[in-house]
Amino acid sequence: MSGPGPGGRAPDSPPPPPGPSAGGGRGPTGGVGGPGRPAAAHLAVAPRHDRRRLGALVVLGLLIAGIAAGVQLVGSGDEADDNATEQRASATTAPAAQPGAPGAPTTAADDAGGAPASGFATPGLLTFRGSPSRSYYGQGPVPERPEVLWTYPGEDGNMCAESTVGNETKTWCGTGWTGQPSVFERDGRTWVVFGAYDRHVHFVDFETGEDIIPPFPTGDIIKGSVSVDPDGFPLVYSGSRDNSLHVISIAGPEPVELWSLSADAVSPTKWNDDWDGSPLVMDDLLYEGGENSQFHIVKLNRGYAADGSVTVAPQLVFNTPGWDDELLGAIGDNEVSIENSVSYHEGTIYFANSGGLVQGWDVSGVAEGRMPTRTFRFWTGDDTDASVVVDDEGFLYVGSEYERGTQRSAEIGQLMKLDPRRADPLVWKVDDRDTLPAGIWGTPALYGDLVVAPTDGGRVLGVDRRTGAVRWTLELPPPTWQSPVIVDDVLVQGDCSGVLHGYDVSDTTVTPPELWSVELGGCIESTPAVWGGRMFVGTRSGRFFALGDA
Repeated sequence: MSGPGPGGRAPDSPPPPPGPSAGGGRGPTGGVGGPGRPAAAHLAVAPRHDRRRLGALVVLGLLIAGIAAGVQLVGSGDEADDNATEQRASATTAPAAQPGAPGAPTTAADDAGGAPASGFATPGLLTFRGSPSRSYYGQGPVPERPEVLWTYPGEDGNMCAESTVGNETKTWCGTGWTGQPSVFERDGRTWVVFGAYDRHVHFVDFETGEDIIPPFPTGDIIKGSVSVDPDGFPLVYSGSRDNSLHVISIAGPEPVELWSLSADAVSPTKWNDDWDGSPLVMDDLLYEGGENSQFHIVKLNRGYAADGSVTVAPQLVFNTPGWDDELLGAIGDNEVSIENSVSYHEGTIYFANSGGLVQGWDVSGVAEGRMPTRTFRFWTGDDTDASVVVDDEGFLYVGSEYERGTQRSAEIGQLMKLDPRRADPLVWKVDDRDTLPAGIWGTPALYGDLVVAPTDGGRVLGVDRRTGAVRWTLELPPPTWQSPVIVDDVLVQGDCSGVLHGYDVSDTTVTPPELWSVELGGCIESTPAVWGGRMFVGTRSGRFFALGDA
């Protein structure tokens, strides 16, 4: 999606710079120009004790909705798809297997005396969608009557900068896709860390919104979500459009870059040099896909110097093209960037690319001298920038766009459940291709027996996780690119008119009633962080918001 050319619209087509509101225009392709309506205005609030349960009244509706949405249950197969490919780089270290987060995530506080629910050693919301399986959404309570508590920058500021795509320079404001903040404790203080379109990573106080340390400057805008070290090292990992993936120390009074990985450090490369994915760090290994179209594994070699300062001595131990000749022949172009955040389950890394190639790479045996091998290959037919979500049984949930209009997209659909152990992996599919473009940019969410997926056209789908039947649909001002967040039975979903909504999904079989909505202004592309009674999200207005109960 980054850069000029077919299929390259959206996150690279910013709205106008702040000014008078454009009144509900499409943010990523023209957006809500300017700060929009008053930040703290409430549209509606429905107290939780007024929730209604529709129960069995929706049975007939489920059947009708499933047919209308184009759901198809696909037959099964039993053979494993063992599609190993030749590798061109050596690996000298291996990640030990680490359990992923629950496939049907709980959102309660960490179990007493147990590991954090994210699957990481350190509590917090540390990476995009919180866990190696990209299926952990934060920790409640969720505010019951949320209002804006503070904004960043202050009342008169905004976060804007120019960025160039091809020969065109535009002004970008606020935060965009995916833009989820990280929230964690350090030295008795709760930090909120996020990258923004002002070319900086920001480190702010949970309670006040004040800078804890000065912002870290990068050479261009930041579109993706930062990651915080999951083992307690004072390190933040962030991509940027400046050609580099950055490793930043936050141990001192100012952030310090310890190392960066250039998109040009490997070859061959295709498409461009942005870094949108949120790095996944496990057992001193960093896994990341780049818009250079390569998948990378970096041995960080983290430690501390004699004076107590944090150190890294990174080695790029493995990289491989995220495409193959079969894919290039099928799509007829070179738009094969990796823009999603890689996922992990039981020794396998999963990711997809803008050519629609979903892959699984076995990284479990490198310690014994075995190089990573590709164990899974599946083509969706079109740009697949949403992160692959893995449940606790190893099934994959994939959202794909509809831009090229291929026959394969019509066959496979735009939301799919895959079983990577089968020769015919497609379990079910849901279509979303009434227009061109269409499909899914946001990463699907899992909650109990439900899959929630927003579409480019403004529909938010609640899908039966087992059958693929569409149980309910919400209609919001499009495009809905924000990945859904579900904590404490509350679905938090933003729209492109700048409104953040909360819906009651305690009964997953019925259309969720709205509990509250808050008008922020500016298209909401970024995924919110929910933690400890507060919600944090940036919009394309140029502002970042903290919301909670007054």
